[in-house]
Amino acid sequence: MNVVVAIDSLKGSLTSLEAGKAISEGIKKVMPDAQIEVRPLADGGEGTVEALALGMHGRLENVTVTGPLGEQVSAAYGILDETSMQEAEDRIIAGTQVQDRTGMEKGRSMCEGGGRTAIIEMSAAAGITLVTEEERNPMYTTTYGVGEMIKDAIQKGCRHFIVGIGGSATNDGGIGMLQALGYGILDKDGKQVSYGAQGLNEIEKITDEYVIPELKECTFRVACDVTNTLCGEQGCSAIFGPQKGATPTMIMQMDKWLAYFAALSREKYPQANMNQAGTGAAGGLGFAFLTYTNAVLESGIKIVLEETRLEEYVKDADIVVTGEGRLDGQTAFGKAPIGVAEIAKKYGKKVIAFSGCVTEDAAVCNEHGIDAFFPILRGVVTLEEAMNAENARENMIATVEQVFRLIDAYNQR
Repeated sequence: MNVVVAIDSLKGSLTSLEAGKAISEGIKKVMPDAQIEVRPLADGGEGTVEALALGMHGRLENVTVTGPLGEQVSAAYGILDETSMQEAEDRIIAGTQVQDRTGMEKGRSMCEGGGRTAIIEMSAAAGITLVTEEERNPMYTTTYGVGEMIKDAIQKGCRHFIVGIGGSATNDGGIGMLQALGYGILDKDGKQVSYGAQGLNEIEKITDEYVIPELKECTFRVACDVTNTLCGEQGCSAIFGPQKGATPTMIMQMDKWLAYFAALSREKYPQANMNQAGTGAAGGLGFAFLTYTNAVLESGIKIVLEETRLEEYVKDADIVVTGEGRLDGQTAFGKAPIGVAEIAKKYGKKVIAFSGCVTEDAAVCNEHGIDAFFPILRGVVTLEEAMNAENARENMIATVEQVFRLIDAYNQR
């Protein structure tokens, strides 16, 4: 039996690959000769760097950058070499009946045209979890460290970027990131403006003569699953500002300042469009990427599924296994397991899902390609016990084993 496993992390318990390996172990207890391929899975948010970097035979890089409040923080990002991508491609060809590379090349975007690929989560440098509730204030929080991560990756040969921009503590329109990349976001005295949204109020001029030269060679696939615009009632200040510590007065000010920043940007870069969906993501970081870099905003799970080329593995599978920490009604709305199921159903494959817990409304997942799902808890336990990594691993192995015993019994009847 050929089984492909692509499960999202059980946050707080198991990473994507740890959960996948536990599933593989459970299957092997029943079917020791099964051919099992464990693939990394994430939705562009937390865990994407680890899932893709390690799952695609890359490496993690640790770098000290400027944190959201201007302090130094340690941030990790992933790097994939061209050799890593070739190894992955060779494994596909060796393990399936692929007769040519046409479909594979069609979906291939990593390292296209040469160069390494960097996988970055902006939250590693400017995330809200890096700031205590008492310290949250978007007037001062900056995306400068995000630009430093990109700069470090460029210096290490990366020219292609996958960037997750969820979980930000910022509302600076991305000006911090741009400053780190060499853009002049200047005040009336010709000096770089202050960190945070307060800097937006100081902008008089934007220059680009000192931008890192290699930036023009770089492409960015930005994982963005929100459609908010930069300004207005559905803009980043109004919708996301309060959770970042903004008061009603701050929200009005930041919205006005962002609109002015967008107008200045448009004078220099005519393609700037503050009304485009997603420009309000991460406090306007979406706008900065679209306006100042060669970037596209896309669904996080779409990026991950294409970059890992899951389809090439799924097409010859007998069963596809997926899942996540909590399977509920929201899973059906574009989350990672449904993305896996959609690919599987293109080839008529059966899909099984495992999760830490299952809610009553999770039944809607059966209407979106998941044939059957199973919670892995085996008894009444505390939340702490359920999320213990070793307990979660053992529960996963045991549950998977029983499900595949049923499958095996059915196949032998």
